[in-house]
Amino acid sequence: MDSEAAPTPETLVAQLRALLDIEAIDTDLYRGPRKPGGRGRVFGGQVIAQALVAAMRSVGEGRTAHSLHAYFMRPGDETLPIVYRVVRDFEGRSFATRRVIAMQRGEPILNMAASFQRPEEGLAHQVAMPDVPAPESLTPDRDLLERDRAGIPDELIHFLLQPRPIEIRSVDPRSLLHPEKRPPYSAGWFRVVAPLGDDPDLHRAVLAYASDMIMLGTSMLPHGVSVVKDKMQNASLDHAVWLHEPFRFDDWLLFTTDSPWSGHARGFNRGQIFSRDGRLVASVAQEGLIRHRPG
Repeated sequence: MDSEAAPTPETLVAQLRALLDIEAIDTDLYRGPRKPGGRGRVFGGQVIAQALVAAMRSVGEGRTAHSLHAYFMRPGDETLPIVYRVVRDFEGRSFATRRVIAMQRGEPILNMAASFQRPEEGLAHQVAMPDVPAPESLTPDRDLLERDRAGIPDELIHFLLQPRPIEIRSVDPRSLLHPEKRPPYSAGWFRVVAPLGDDPDLHRAVLAYASDMIMLGTSMLPHGVSVVKDKMQNASLDHAVWLHEPFRFDDWLLFTTDSPWSGHARGFNRGQIFSRDGRLVASVAQEGLIRHRPG
């Protein structure tokens, strides 16, 4: 896209906010807007984030989301809105549980369970944040893609270089053109490209949206494959997020991932998300399809 026509960071974040501002159709029934200009498979993070917002809106004040577990069943269509039905499975004094069914054309594309808790104090510990370079010292992933664009098919590079509301800066970037076998571990900083406001639920929803961006590729690192050089079929199968501590997603967060196993055309990935001051604010787990179709 021509830089003069590119939307500003503030516009990109406003579009993301609008994407997550779902419409109430009836009691516990919501409609999530389609991504403007979308023309393919819906990004899994969008469905997760919109489903989480639907669940949040069915829970009264005083409880915050602390975990979600989602299964993808069918690819979503970006040309259509998504309908979300919320089921109030449990309403306790401390915890509440919601089940969300995301649907298109009358069929479920995702099932998600989310749990909410009233804040309380308790025993506390956490692992230490890895020692990595600060984001200011790293090159944005988008700039690294620009360097390789001559070797990437036009349709794919156009998709990869679309202006996005989330910026990523990888600690040890991998090459799409020259993938090498390496240990199944990655780390990178990410954040929204403009201020997001002060609603903590919005920050949680945007983190859920972005948590689907980095995970799946980790399980392909030991195999030296990429979506550019190899015929790979990739898709998220399930996704889980645990929200531990308050955070702001318009400040840099460190996302570290590892993949302890892959096999049978599936890759399993784990992630930890840290704030700049070293707090573990969220954990993520995902299994995805990594089907290699050589030839």
